[in-house]
Amino acid sequence: MTHPKSQERDGAAAERPLAVFDLDGTLADTAHRQRFLERKPRDWAAFFAAAPHDPPLPTGVRLVLDSAEECDIVYLTGRPERCRADTEAWLAAQGLPAGPIRMRPDHDRRPARRTKLEILRALARDREVRMLVDDDELVCVDAERAGFTVVRARWGTASAELRDAQERQGRT
Repeated sequence: MTHPKSQERDGAAAERPLAVFDLDGTLADTAHRQRFLERKPRDWAAFFAAAPHDPPLPTGVRLVLDSAEECDIVYLTGRPERCRADTEAWLAAQGLPAGPIRMRPDHDRRPARRTKLEILRALARDREVRMLVDDDELVCVDAERAGFTVVRARWGTASAELRDAQERQGRT
């Protein structure tokens, strides 16, 4: 989805397009912490506390590094804002490109497909969004319907509990 503001302005070079990347299941392997969602009740504090120990997903990491050659990177995650410091440290430890991190407000429980699409549309008002890379099928479908180019991150492992958390509980 392009935007007229991403064309040349006053003779200056056009801004680089954006490549938008999800974190959990796209760049970060959450398999080791999904067990916290299988408990009753789900242990959200432990789930997010374990995030700094996520191994990187090589396919996603390679794609973000390749994309950074032509695009500015934006990280778009359903993680709550209270996880920002851990998230920033994890991205830096993986050697991933710097870029803004858009996170869910701590008490926002809307489905990921709604919150992420809202943010994508806001980004597209000022810049070309070249692609969204996400593992959540419902996010991908809604983003495509809205006219965005989507790369489905099918290289991670998501449990049924994690999918439920993303869509029904608005947790990640």
